[in-house]
Amino acid sequence: MGKIKRPISETIVAVRGGGDLATGVVQKLVHAGFKVIILETAKPLAIRRTVAFCNAVFQGRQQVEDLEAVLVSSVSECSVIWNNHQIPILIDSKAESLKELKPTVLVDAILAKKNLGTNKEMAPITIALGPGFTASNEVNAVVETMRGHYLGKLYFKGSAIPNTGIPGEINGKSAERVIHAPASGKVKHVKTIGAIVKKGEVLFYIDQIAVVSPLDGVLRGLISDKVLCQKGLKCADVDPRSVEQVDCFTISDKARALGGAVLEAVLWLGCQRGLF
Repeated sequence: MGKIKRPISETIVAVRGGGDLATGVVQKLVHAGFKVIILETAKPLAIRRTVAFCNAVFQGRQQVEDLEAVLVSSVSECSVIWNNHQIPILIDSKAESLKELKPTVLVDAILAKKNLGTNKEMAPITIALGPGFTASNEVNAVVETMRGHYLGKLYFKGSAIPNTGIPGEINGKSAERVIHAPASGKVKHVKTIGAIVKKGEVLFYIDQIAVVSPLDGVLRGLISDKVLCQKGLKCADVDPRSVEQVDCFTISDKARALGGAVLEAVLWLGCQRGLF
């Protein structure tokens, strides 16, 4: 793709994925003045739905802090959404709309721990979050997603820290706070995100199977009841901290850190290449 110099306000950024971490990325890019569009699957599996723009796929729109994402059915609808200072979200898991969008920047924020098809031919600037990508072979930059000293580090050559499969520790709890589906089936909610729960209390059902809380805490994440849950899928998260310490309705510190890192990468690469 050739270099086209344009103001940031006319620069399109396509973000693959609209989960809670991707939402932190989108917010930073929108605040910086970019025209952002989110490309999602038809059945997003995010559990922190109250702070994930992908929830707009199910309900038509999703407000997170000061921004609202609106579901669109085609690229032609994006201009109206951008003019309303909103964020279009399009069901396009294979990123086929890129041919029409012609974004200057593509961000892979799917966080699948593997590359689901993103490559440097998709946009002049390509950035990916987490393990599964190598800069500068597949993308121009990779963002570290592992909590700790290197969170948000940019790799312009090489890869992020490999996935450990172990969730971040909160109040001494790690893997035990995350719930994986014990069976496949339809989800029926009993509790809602933000509820105070006790160990052993029923949170939801998968078909006729009751899924209970593994510990006392706050239900921070819960998969949508509009998806068919597959056995082993991450489907809920209980935060062991007190309700005063848990905020289920604003963007997390990790998501904000990743958003800042992506914005840095966009500006660094864009200025280097004279794109803005």
